[in-house]
Amino acid sequence: MPEISNTLLELILNCSFEAIIVVDRDGLVTVFNPAAERITGLKAADMLGKPIAEAIPKTNMTRVLKTGISELHHLLQLGGSTAISNLFPIMEDKKITGALAILRNVTKLKSLNQRIIELTQKRSWLEAILHATNDAITVVNEEGNGMLINPAYTKLTGLTESDVLGKPASIAVTEGESMLLKVLHTRQPVRGVRLKMGPTKKEVVVNVAPVIIEDKLRGSVGVIQDISEILELSEELASARKMIRYLQAKYTFDDILGDSEPVKAAIAQAKHASDTPATVLLRGESGTGKELFAHAIHNVSNRSRWPFVRVNCMAIVQSLLESELFGYEEGAFTGAVRGGKKGYFEEADGGTIFLDEIGDMALALQAKLLRVLQEKEIVRVGGTNPIAINVRVIAATNANLEQKINEGTFREDLYYRLNVVPIFIPPLRGRKEDIPLLAAYLCNKVGQEYKRKVPELSPAAIQIFMGYDWPGNVRELENVVGRSIINMNSHETVILPQHLPPLTRTAKSQWPPDANLPRKPVAEAQPNQTLGKLLDSTEKDILLKTLQRTNGNKTKAAKLLGIAVRSLYNKLEKHGLA
Repeated sequence: MPEISNTLLELILNCSFEAIIVVDRDGLVTVFNPAAERITGLKAADMLGKPIAEAIPKTNMTRVLKTGISELHHLLQLGGSTAISNLFPIMEDKKITGALAILRNVTKLKSLNQRIIELTQKRSWLEAILHATNDAITVVNEEGNGMLINPAYTKLTGLTESDVLGKPASIAVTEGESMLLKVLHTRQPVRGVRLKMGPTKKEVVVNVAPVIIEDKLRGSVGVIQDISEILELSEELASARKMIRYLQAKYTFDDILGDSEPVKAAIAQAKHASDTPATVLLRGESGTGKELFAHAIHNVSNRSRWPFVRVNCMAIVQSLLESELFGYEEGAFTGAVRGGKKGYFEEADGGTIFLDEIGDMALALQAKLLRVLQEKEIVRVGGTNPIAINVRVIAATNANLEQKINEGTFREDLYYRLNVVPIFIPPLRGRKEDIPLLAAYLCNKVGQEYKRKVPELSPAAIQIFMGYDWPGNVRELENVVGRSIINMNSHETVILPQHLPPLTRTAKSQWPPDANLPRKPVAEAQPNQTLGKLLDSTEKDILLKTLQRTNGNKTKAAKLLGIAVRSLYNKLEKHGLA
């Protein structure tokens, strides 16, 4: 092999991208090329003739001088740089005459490797997000051909990867224009565009954005949401709102039956409240007639010519209740009607809004309702401008609001805003003297609904009713009367005990407490008093109360009791009341 000239050797050393360091047998530096200067940050002029162990102790070249064994692929930290070192002994006549170190700067490679790891990690995160999200996601390249879809896309549209990838984005759209292709053309994002996609023509809303990297369009990405259920729900709500718009309060205080002291007290309190604009809170168990009182209060107030809007706060999904109560502006949310929509409070303007089951309203919405009661104005969802309203609020609940306040599920400040005029509607077990009158009325009402001859209630059946606690209150009484009529044969006109469905006594705590309310004792058998005398006494008492209620009008009394006028006269004569 020809000898390499010093000039050529110097040229090679100077042009090498790898650091080359040579030491003699004493460990003194004899070669230190420009690449070594760049990697170590040291000058060759300062290094030549100096011990390598002192200048760069981490190279391990002195060890190679001693062992004569090569050391390969060692990582070496040199200031701010990282290098891979390969060390070789220099042998002449089988004697170690020096050592050679070749160092490769891998700082950038290490940074690149870290970047690759980070990108791999981000890709894993992205894949996890794409698989976890319920939103359908699709990506196309700059030519408009599908590159990626997630499982939610397949679930929504029914299209698989084989249907979409590598194919034009337009194949997925069954009605409308492909927004993915439109964005490639305009380079502008689009939001809230309604389309129909896939073989099932699923109703969706599409948001699409361009993918631009270093000012170059690389494709577009779309996020697709199913709105078919929202549209169905909107139609149902629109139908319900239409019904509410024409709903008027149809009951008056004359429709509230009862001569017991608790009922009379509740009616008197409600009539007083009717003359004022004050907020009323109706309290009572389910089935006691809270809505009846709400209708009656509205009908005798100076707002009777204006709307009466009933809202069941428990029947409407809490996430939709805010927009239903206060309305919304156009574009407030996906599926919002163009032009926005009035809420129940605006529908009731000038009249009365009846908020039933107020105790089940979510806390976040309670805060907004409190503001409406305080400021007498609403702000639509998605809007900023307050709208003044003139609405009388009647709320109702069967919940123990005081307990809910203690539990932190009902706002105390809202409680005081609602509890301006609290009216407690007594449970049926607290006004048992009203049962005969209510039962007679319900026999007449239900009998006509079932197109059956209006039956009478036998004294024995009434006595069974008087001994039952009625946990479902008047609503349960109506249910029992209806079932009893169904159990009767077509030729029967009197409800007997055998017609009654099974009634099970239920131990139920009284709330709101009515133990101190005045009440008339239910008739009980006295010593030496037979069942016949007791039943006669009860029947006579019912006749007297009914005549008193109808101001002596026997035709009205017979109709209220559900018996023929002739039968009424016979009973009056029997008891010496004719």
